[in-house]
Amino acid sequence: MIINPTALQGVMIVELEPSLDARGSWARVFDADVFAAHGLDARVAQCSTSVNRRAGTLRGLHYQTAPYGEGKLVRCARGRIFDVAVDLRAGSPTHKRWVSVELSASNGLSLFIAEGCAHGFQTLEDNTEVHYQMTSAFVPEAYTGARWNDRAFAIEWPEPPGGERIMSERDRNFHDYVT
Repeated sequence: MIINPTALQGVMIVELEPSLDARGSWARVFDADVFAAHGLDARVAQCSTSVNRRAGTLRGLHYQTAPYGEGKLVRCARGRIFDVAVDLRAGSPTHKRWVSVELSASNGLSLFIAEGCAHGFQTLEDNTEVHYQMTSAFVPEAYTGARWNDRAFAIEWPEPPGGERIMSERDRNFHDYVT
């Protein structure tokens, strides 16, 4: 696997190096030693999956507050997503900046999102499935988010098909991020 930095410290694109033969392919999607060698938190406390029926589904921007912050490794197992990480780390030179990458089953990319960053994505295809590995367990009282269209971030989300963005009420009603 190849670990590529983004403009946000600790947010990395993970590229697979598949081995191909007559049967198909095989590739590592996670390696604790490789992650640690790149300064990434390699703990895995929890794994989750998200199945999204319709293109235009937006989930996020989610994060857990200290001391329960979490890093996430996000991979799209079916379909395609516009995946976003936003730096919420106070004192960071990239505070409130964001990066995005298209993750898909066909490109095999993953995004590692450092603790202290918010995460969100919008599906680009129907029936999209997203897998997550988190460095910390889910703590309901620490789970929160920032509004997906907060002007402080100015994320350039893709226009959803037919103009309809599908969101939970909780995600739609998050407040603007306040430092």
